[in-house]
Amino acid sequence: MDEKKHTLTYQGLKKFEAELEYLKVEKRQEIAQKIKEARAQGDLSENAEYDAAKDEQRDIEARIEELEKILKNVEVIDEDEVNTESISIGCKVRIKDMEFKEEMEYKIVGSSEANSLKGKISNESPVGKALIGHKKGETVVVETPGGAIKYKVLSIEKATGEE
Repeated sequence: MDEKKHTLTYQGLKKFEAELEYLKVEKRQEIAQKIKEARAQGDLSENAEYDAAKDEQRDIEARIEELEKILKNVEVIDEDEVNTESISIGCKVRIKDMEFKEEMEYKIVGSSEANSLKGKISNESPVGKALIGHKKGETVVVETPGGAIKYKVLSIEKATGEE
């Protein structure tokens, strides 16, 4: 079975690589030291510090495994080469909610990079999926459980070098 390709912007790739390096080099050593110190306290059966350190170690190892899986099967979108004629991954798009007359700005990214609090929406999210391929001036209908929402595409630009 083929694993899912993880689409990332170049910025997202660098962020994940830096996080993986940090976890492998610094965080692993830090946790090993915590475990060593907790073991030195004696009885491990009632040692909260030891249990907490082992839990943290398990979480870090799971994140390292997740990052390695993403980076093993990655497709990088070069934001400098993004075509701004229509919406695609790597674009920054400004849209207007036609019902509430509210303007919003989003960066379209791969699902691994999505963070709605930072205005980054996935190409696989309902809004992202609906926007992909549309051009400036077009109206896009997004089907949601609460009904259809209409957005007008106000602008499309390259989203280079942004966090």
